[in-house]
Amino acid sequence: MADPLFAKKPMDLLMSEAAETGTHTLRRTLGPFSLTALGIGAIIGAGIFVLSGLGTHYAGPGLMLSFVISGLGCAFAGLCYAEFAAMIPLAGSAYTYAYATLGELFAWIIGWDLILEYAMGASTVSSGWSNYFIKFLHIFKLDIPLWLAYDRWTALNVAKKVIAREIVKRDYASLVEGSKEFVNQIDAVMKTAGPELVQRAHDLVGAPHIFGFDFGFNLPAFCIAMLITTILVLGIKESANFNAAIVAIKVSVVLFVIFVGFQYVDASNWGLGSWETFAPMGFAGVGAGAAYIFFAYIGFDAVSTTAQEAKNPQRDLPIGIIASLLVCTVLYILVAAVLTGMVPWKSVNIEAPIAQAFLDRGLEKASFLIVFGALAGLTSVMLVMLLGQTRVLYSMAKDGLLPSGFFAAIHPKFRTPWKNTLLVGTAAAVVGSLTPIDDIGKMVNIGTLLAFVMVCAAVLVLRRSDPHLPRPFKTPLVPIVPLLGIGFNGYMMYKLGWINWVRLIIWLIIGLAIYFGYSRHHSRIRKLAAK
Repeated sequence: MADPLFAKKPMDLLMSEAAETGTHTLRRTLGPFSLTALGIGAIIGAGIFVLSGLGTHYAGPGLMLSFVISGLGCAFAGLCYAEFAAMIPLAGSAYTYAYATLGELFAWIIGWDLILEYAMGASTVSSGWSNYFIKFLHIFKLDIPLWLAYDRWTALNVAKKVIAREIVKRDYASLVEGSKEFVNQIDAVMKTAGPELVQRAHDLVGAPHIFGFDFGFNLPAFCIAMLITTILVLGIKESANFNAAIVAIKVSVVLFVIFVGFQYVDASNWGLGSWETFAPMGFAGVGAGAAYIFFAYIGFDAVSTTAQEAKNPQRDLPIGIIASLLVCTVLYILVAAVLTGMVPWKSVNIEAPIAQAFLDRGLEKASFLIVFGALAGLTSVMLVMLLGQTRVLYSMAKDGLLPSGFFAAIHPKFRTPWKNTLLVGTAAAVVGSLTPIDDIGKMVNIGTLLAFVMVCAAVLVLRRSDPHLPRPFKTPLVPIVPLLGIGFNGYMMYKLGWINWVRLIIWLIIGLAIYFGYSRHHSRIRKLAAK
């Protein structure tokens, strides 16, 4: 082996692992419907109910085109994922594909990078779930103390925002609550906050003191993450059934938004007369909107992490990946059309765009349904993200890059990687309950886009190095589709800004330190090559 850093995992070894059976392996119970539901469960979350508001202020009515661009980037990557998932039906997703085509070092980078998408994404979602749960309780006039609803930093920030909102409503009565100008004025008040406002915020939080510091613990975020973790430990079939029920609820809510909302659409709000009115900030604005709302698409690739639990992975995995992407893209474009048709783009509410659009039409009960739909959406997103993370770590441990006695341990009754699942779920629960994770959430996008770019590149590499390998599903129009996937997703990475690139590089440096300190010395492929 010329260079152990770029040692590739042999295809015959991959195929033998895929064919393994017994109590030490994952249970195959998932069909095409369950896989498609997992994909939809991972994709449709609060992103469509929240990010569409800020995306509109970048793209205007061109938000519809922003969703098309993000959807195309995901579709090109999805077709590449589908080829690998059918050809290499193992649980590691992009990590496994990179190991077979680009070598061990690139595989480790991808595996480490996927932690940004799955584990950190789950932490971000648990905090988002908590926010919607608090709104849901508020509908019934129930409240949770701020120090039990947020981490200590976020609780103080929320208290400052509550006070700043009161000041803006008092001093700027002409501003429409929730409008961009209203939100900007709140930000201005918070940036110039004096000691008096800060003290009022501390009093509003009312947190107990531990070792001289305010204590804050996001109890709803912790509880939902641990509940999802318990479901995942109990078995993949139980997890899939739970997810399917949640998906049915949230898709029904999205369809309700589309069908009811279209009755209140004013087509003149779309600005179809010219490009300037359709996309007020030009294509740059549409591109920025696409990069921002990309988070709403994250998760479809998690379907490929369940390859070893699919009944017929060669046929069903491509169906699950492509069908879930297609369904969600159509729904997203229709929701964007409804939002920008109901409300002139400059007046779209940033904080709760769709709920506010319905409230402005006197449809108060609709806001209840939208909050409930967002809760359902976030629940299934969290489930699939935690599921994906545990399966990637399981595959890495099977290859010796992580301790196999822990990360690859299968429960004899439930046939799930239970130790690994408990660790990941507990870590996500703790991070989500104690940490302000806004900046970590922003890293999720760039980490996922990097994985998409490398999978598209891996298809090109394997088509050239092993053109005769059996491929139950072939990515069409190679090299055009993989190159378009690299281009679209690379463009969205560029639009995320330099600060996120710096964070990504720091994260990868930490991962490389672990690889050179532990993983390369325990690599199963290296040991096989040394014999």
